Amino acid sequence: MSKAIRIYANGGPEVLRYEETETEQPGAGQVLVRHTAIGLNFIDVYYRSGLYPPPGGFPLTPGSEAAGVVVEVGQGVDWLKPGDRIAYAVSTGAYAEQRLVDASQVVKVPDGISDEQAAAMMLKGMTAEYLLRRTFKVKAGDTILYHAAAGGVGLILGQWAKHLGATVIGTASSKEKIELAKAHGFDHVIDYREQDFVAGVAAITGGAKCDVVYDSVGKDTFPASLDCLKPLGMFVSFGQSSGPIPPFSMSLLAQKGSLFATRPTLFVYNAKREALEASAAALFDVVLSGAVEIKINQRYALKDASRAHADLEGRRTTGTTILIP
Repeated sequence: MSKAIRIYANGGPEVLRYEETETEQPGAGQVLVRHTAIGLNFIDVYYRSGLYPPPGGFPLTPGSEAAGVVVEVGQGVDWLKPGDRIAYAVSTGAYAEQRLVDASQVVKVPDGISDEQAAAMMLKGMTAEYLLRRTFKVKAGDTILYHAAAGGVGLILGQWAKHLGATVIGTASSKEKIELAKAHGFDHVIDYREQDFVAGVAAITGGAKCDVVYDSVGKDTFPASLDCLKPLGMFVSFGQSSGPIPPFSMSLLAQKGSLFATRPTLFVYNAKREALEASAAALFDVVLSGAVEIKINQRYALKDASRAHADLEGRRTTGTTILIP
């Protein structure tokens, strides 16, 4: 037996239950993992609240990234052994002391990266990787706008984008978050509670605007984000923490300057094993080189996941948060 967080119906943080669960033996292609650290992400809130449907119905164990140690391997898994340190990013199931996971979804954690760092960065860091290197290939001289700069993805992406030579503009909601973002690669951070961010971008860029906007906020920043783009610029919507973007006419993209718009997801970008391995390797490389630093700003016990969710939704957290089993 081991402990896990389970949800039996959608709702607020109070629906997260900490209870005993059966530990099964790994089947073919699976590994049994004992978690040492678990990442907290807004996608976990989406599954809990009902914004995203539970992949296998209820009860649901949320959690999309974790690190730990292999306990047992199933038939056909010849590249992992008990004791190996691994990490992964999936859709659900990580809020547990132990779990089964497909071996094809995990990667080995290299020396020099702690379990806590790995758990804190797999989903967020590989998201930053595909956004910067594949969705829109950021290069030296580009100007980018990233909403929610002091969030978990933002603090990684800001450092990485700066490392690539971009001018990095962000938005945040307080002086503390602005200072945090500036310490993580952002050249300029607009307090969207005090200033219209469209006007702020225009002032910072001298009216030239941005090559790409990365937006995980959704409803509250659309369609104003389109007004921050140069002609032929790209709007990348990869989350919706304030609610989904309402339906809009494609002609709006033409009116705003023949813009591109996309709604990417990590799990499509990394669906193939070779893509997952390349994404993780690129992330590990920038962290080991010192170009990107992974700082853990909050830690909660796994049993206190409901408090962690309440703090995340209440914007009382910054950057990366982990749960400790």
